[in-house]
Amino acid sequence: MSVTHPKGFAAAGLEIGLKKSGGKDLAIVHNLGPSMAAAVVFTSNRAKANPIIWSQQVIADGIVGAIVLNSGGANCYTGAAGFQVTHATAEAVGLKLGVSAGDVLVCSTGLIGDQLPLDTILAGVCAAELSATGGEDASLAIMTTDSRPKRAVHEGAGWSIGAMAKGAGMLAPGLATMLVVITTDADLPSDLLDAGLRRATRVTFDRLDSDGCMSTNDQVSLLASGASGISPDPEEFAAALTAVCADLAAQLQADAEGASHDIVIETVGAANEDDAVEVGRAVARNNLFKAAVFGNDPNWGRVLAAVGTTAAEFDPYAIDVSINGVMVCRSGEPGDSRELVDLSPRRVHLLIDLKSGAATATILTNDLTHDYVHENSAYSS
Repeated sequence: MSVTHPKGFAAAGLEIGLKKSGGKDLAIVHNLGPSMAAAVVFTSNRAKANPIIWSQQVIADGIVGAIVLNSGGANCYTGAAGFQVTHATAEAVGLKLGVSAGDVLVCSTGLIGDQLPLDTILAGVCAAELSATGGEDASLAIMTTDSRPKRAVHEGAGWSIGAMAKGAGMLAPGLATMLVVITTDADLPSDLLDAGLRRATRVTFDRLDSDGCMSTNDQVSLLASGASGISPDPEEFAAALTAVCADLAAQLQADAEGASHDIVIETVGAANEDDAVEVGRAVARNNLFKAAVFGNDPNWGRVLAAVGTTAAEFDPYAIDVSINGVMVCRSGEPGDSRELVDLSPRRVHLLIDLKSGAATATILTNDLTHDYVHENSAYSS
């Protein structure tokens, strides 16, 4: 049931006509309490959509009573009228649920530059029937080019976490990725929720780099109802939260637009973690390498060329590169025959050993396919 799995939450997902393709396109999640502690991580893109600007104000006090999300329009670069749509949506949700509009997060996803029809959204909010089983409908309502919903659940000792996510393109985040709503019935204050969320997103969503394009609407929201009456150890909670985020990140990767390979880039032997991330991200954003994987070509030279563009500490002529368990490059020279590499499975594991230290990091990406180009060339038409 995703976000309604933990105690103290009700949700709804319904079709109100925002998406040209049809289907559910408005979701609401209500925190029934007794606690309304929350934390949110936002896109680091300087071009921020109106819902992001609104939600940054809402979360300032760490209190959230509800979140409303729409697909079918990003409400970004829509001026004062667009911000009024966000504000009015929050007011309508607040009035319906009996919470302050200033405690209602708003999220939107879809095409940038189109105004959302306010009357349609307000009518949808009024018609929404929230329930403790509405989590699955909510996860369907936030989809755009997604081919399937993304949900995750964790069971703790008397407490739980539930989550839903959307995302299939523009997956190259900074601190967050696409739209994610996480709920828990654990009883924790907002400062501990914030610390745990930032710790989780740093090593999961922030390391999903599918196509090098960062959205204007990315938001990861964590709401705690405290309905279990249990306050888990913060370390235990943070570990569970990280596992849930890792699960969702893998689901996002697997549903990336047009992808035929899921590529796991593991960099080891780095002087520090930042170097490992920089190297992995450089390879993840290298279109030549991604196109080679699409063609089932283990072209390891493109990996080294990408690594060489970074400022990481390493000897470029000492690096090892393995693809799906075959060391195709050994100490900067040809290793085992590339003909031994099997790239027919969907999962591809790329291992880069910089031999400069003990730090490691993993970046998730996908190959570059004809389908990806076709889908994104026709997205707004």
